[in-house]
Amino acid sequence: MAKRIQISRHGGPEVLEWVDCTPPEPGPHEVRVRNRAIGLNFIDTYYRSGLYAPPQLPSGLGLEGAGEVEAVGSEVGRFRVGDRVAYANGPLGAYGEFHVLPADRLVRLPDAIDFEQAAAAMLKGLTVQYLLRQIGHFQGGETILFHAAAGGVGSLACQWARALGLRLIGTVGSPEKAERARALGAWATIDYSRENVAQRVLELTDGRKCPVVYDSIGKDTWDTSLDCVAPRGLLVSFGNASGPVTGVNLGVLAQKGSLFVTRPQLAGYADTPERLQAMADELFAMLASGQVRVEIGQRFSLAEAARAHEALASRQTVGSTVLLP
Repeated sequence: MAKRIQISRHGGPEVLEWVDCTPPEPGPHEVRVRNRAIGLNFIDTYYRSGLYAPPQLPSGLGLEGAGEVEAVGSEVGRFRVGDRVAYANGPLGAYGEFHVLPADRLVRLPDAIDFEQAAAAMLKGLTVQYLLRQIGHFQGGETILFHAAAGGVGSLACQWARALGLRLIGTVGSPEKAERARALGAWATIDYSRENVAQRVLELTDGRKCPVVYDSIGKDTWDTSLDCVAPRGLLVSFGNASGPVTGVNLGVLAQKGSLFVTRPQLAGYADTPERLQAMADELFAMLASGQVRVEIGQRFSLAEAARAHEALASRQTVGSTVLLP
């Protein structure tokens, strides 16, 4: 027998159940991974609350983890028992002592990267990779705006942007988080609890605004983000921390300077095993070189997943959080 977290209904952290289960045998194209560390991400709360619907209930939770291959399907040729692997793009069920998933969702984990690093960095790091390296076509020297710059994704984005020669303006919610973002590589910070974000962007850019704005907050920052995008610039809306953006009037994009908007997700960029591995290899190289460091601010036992969700929702976490089976 093994243990996992599951949900039988949607709701707050209290719906997370710590249950016994029997690890299934992998299908022909699947691999069973013995998890050594599991990543906690805001998207997990969307599946828990019902904002994103799991395929069926009861359901496992979690998309990201790292561990060792302990069983492979009959048609799997890329992996063997004992291989060190990591994953970040589901299917749901990472919150467990094991996880069975398609082999094409796994990447090889180099010896230089430990399991906790991988679980803390995979989803956030691959997100930053596609945001900065695939969506943003930068020459270096551009000034960009990145919301929640002291959070899990933002912490990595500050460092990666600095490595690319970008001037990242990060929004934060306190002086302490502003100091953290600057220490990680943000060129400037804006404390949205005290400052007008759009006005400060104008001041910091000498009225030019930003060619690209990255917004993981959603509903509460949508209008502000549009006001920070330069004419013919791009707003990248990649999260819903404050709720989903709805009722968008496309005419506003014309009024504010013929703007572009995209709503990407990792699955749209890591859509083949080859692209996924290439993205992960770039992430691992950045980690191994020290240009990007992942800070694990919190560790919880997997059985304490509800407490971890409470900390995440109340913005008490700093950097990345891992769950340990």
